[in-house]
Amino acid sequence: MTTSFVQKRSALMIAAAIAVLAGAGWTMSHHAAMAAPSPQAAQGAPIAVTTTTVQQRDVPLYLTGVGTVTANASVTVKVRVDGQLDKIAFTEGQDVKKGQLLAQIDPRALQAQLEQVQAQKAKDQAQLLNAKLDLQRYTTLRTQDAATQQQLDTQKALVAQLEATVKTDQAQVDYATVQLSYTTIKAPISGRTGARLVDAGNIVHAADATGLVVINQIDPITVLFTLPEDAVHTINKVLLDRHKPLKVIAYKRDTNEALATGDLILVNNQIDTTTGSVQLKGRFTNEKHKLWPGQYVNVNLQMDEHALALTVPSAAIQRGPDGTYVYIVNADTSVAITPVKVTRIQDGIAIISDGVQDGQRVVLDGQYKLKPGSHVVENKAAAAKGSAK
Repeated sequence: MTTSFVQKRSALMIAAAIAVLAGAGWTMSHHAAMAAPSPQAAQGAPIAVTTTTVQQRDVPLYLTGVGTVTANASVTVKVRVDGQLDKIAFTEGQDVKKGQLLAQIDPRALQAQLEQVQAQKAKDQAQLLNAKLDLQRYTTLRTQDAATQQQLDTQKALVAQLEATVKTDQAQVDYATVQLSYTTIKAPISGRTGARLVDAGNIVHAADATGLVVINQIDPITVLFTLPEDAVHTINKVLLDRHKPLKVIAYKRDTNEALATGDLILVNNQIDTTTGSVQLKGRFTNEKHKLWPGQYVNVNLQMDEHALALTVPSAAIQRGPDGTYVYIVNADTSVAITPVKVTRIQDGIAIISDGVQDGQRVVLDGQYKLKPGSHVVENKAAAAKGSAK
């Protein structure tokens, strides 16, 4: 072969190779272009969520705690002298008035002691009377020099001695009278009696630990409850500003039914360092006995009548390492994490003091599927279900 023929053949082979490579490159770039998502496709389909709006509303301001109903006063009635219990004069579980007869102890032994000391007093009074008459005689005789000064002084001392004896006798009479009065047992307070702890016929002693009956005053009645120590400053400030008791509302634990409204009567004078809480007490009228000692209740301490505040349903509030936040829905349907400061949560409503504005849309349900920048769409099924309720 000539040199020119070889050169032409080589040129043809190179051109063919270049054409093959160019065709393969176009095919790959075409497939790559087809496979590459559009900017809208790269973002993914919008995520269905339920949203709500931040609302500014007039809400009552109160603190919430859990409390225990306690008797306004509770007395275990005990005997103060030993003896046989003659009778029980009350009915278990019934109301009694202060001063009402509850029980009677056999009084005969103490009655005899009283009569004994009364007789001793009468004897000493008679001796004192005679000594005073003798003193008058000695005084007259001394003026007539018929008696010595020593005799007069001795008689004066005898009179003073007998006067002291009579005073001692009177003290013994008073003591015996009090002891005798203890055989009649009366109600120390008005209230509701409990179970009878001793039956008539038993020998009772002042040292007995059980007593006869427990009386609980249940109208009015009190509720003991606790709040975090941070609330103490706020409560004291409101009390100083208002110059009147704060209202306390007691609710049933299961149905949240309001049972009674009363007044705050105690903020304990120290914080429990073990729990970081302070104990408070509210007092309620209880004519219908809706509150009962030992009952657990929810308690709202009314801090102010009403105030305007930004609110969202509590389900919208999320919690992370840096605190509480919500997902804000922007105008382009994208979401962003916004930190918020939650003042408190009451009745399923979160009251927010900072982080959002009135009318902003926030995600209420479906947050677990979101990340910043995600686009969302309203979950129509959930919205329809919520509207049907």
